[in-house]
Amino acid sequence: MVLLSSWLWALSCASYAFGKATLGERDFTPLSADDLEVLSEMPDPSRHLDSTNPVSHLTKILIPRAPGTNNNTFVRNYIVQTLSDLGWTIELDTFNASTPVGTRPFTNVIATKDPDAPRRLVVAAHFDSKFFSTYPENQFLGATDSAAPCALMLDLAQSLDPLLTARDALVASDALPPTADLDAAETTLQLIFFDGEEAFHDWTDADSIYGARHLAAYWESQPLAPHMLSKRRFMRPGASTTPLALIEHLVLLDLLGAPHPQIRSYFPDTAWLFDSLIAAEDALLSAGIIGGENGEGQASGLGRESFFQPRRAGERALGYMGDDHVPFLQRGVSVLHVIAEPFPRVWHTLGDDASALHLPTLRRWNLIMRVFLVQYLGLHPEDAKNARRDEPETEMEMVGFADVDELVGRADSDLVL
Repeated sequence: MVLLSSWLWALSCASYAFGKATLGERDFTPLSADDLEVLSEMPDPSRHLDSTNPVSHLTKILIPRAPGTNNNTFVRNYIVQTLSDLGWTIELDTFNASTPVGTRPFTNVIATKDPDAPRRLVVAAHFDSKFFSTYPENQFLGATDSAAPCALMLDLAQSLDPLLTARDALVASDALPPTADLDAAETTLQLIFFDGEEAFHDWTDADSIYGARHLAAYWESQPLAPHMLSKRRFMRPGASTTPLALIEHLVLLDLLGAPHPQIRSYFPDTAWLFDSLIAAEDALLSAGIIGGENGEGQASGLGRESFFQPRRAGERALGYMGDDHVPFLQRGVSVLHVIAEPFPRVWHTLGDDASALHLPTLRRWNLIMRVFLVQYLGLHPEDAKNARRDEPETEMEMVGFADVDELVGRADSDLVL
């Protein structure tokens, strides 16, 4: 990603071609203290974000993984296997693209809980790491950028899957309670892991966000399956009928995991979602799950400090982040960009390794996102008590690490990809 100094605000306002198809702003049902406690324990929110845990998601992802390398393939396969084990539908968007260092293969991973749902909340991050041609720079890990967000997404899928399954069973049996939000109930969770976010040389429109540009253009060109067009959402004149129209909001995570992040709201139409993240953090603070001895503990260094910069009346974002959301924004998708700005001090340096991450901060991010997604999707934490499961440890062979050793001291032109 890159922070650009100029921004035509009208671009974001003018591009929402099918905004009326989305649900728009609505009130979330507050969660009880018991609900919050359940979410904080289903399972331990730190477990898969701990770089010292040899079987954590973070440990599996935190290797050099530039596009077109064996390590990139290993990480992609790990993501696919983890979500396939949950029974989610996996799509691979594979293509070749010209880059400043030659033609490279890329593969985006799209995982959907219910592919027949007419509405989707998308949570996304990029799983590639930045390309460097020489040693030691080619050992760049990208812990905040974006190994930690990817690990967080996998944990969210595993934690919330039983709740999504329970809700979908009620929908299928027409057993939703009378007070249920029907629109939320027909919204599924979709995760996108973009490949090729990083520029190979300098960030330009042509040398950046390869995966996001390809997927957005592809979805724009594809018609929805006929059975999807029978959903009530599309029974209105002028409704868009491409996969992009299924997306309620795209929540893009980037540069997360370092302590004391500062997160801002960038787009007017998702300001209410930004406020919902703040409300989730406030609820967790009030319940003592974060910010105190019963939560992160005084040694965490976090205290009650918020991750978010509150919005002010009439305030408009003056900066513009070039990131994976841009091709979707340009095609009318509503975006919530969750990115630390200022960027972490280790950005694009070898210092963006495990030492740049702060486990209490990652734990808090996990809890905030659990609460936010449960409220957005109309889930019930008590369902976790009836479907509690600790997923088995994934003991995938770390074949990628053998390839890391082969990279040492070699220029990229010498690599066999």
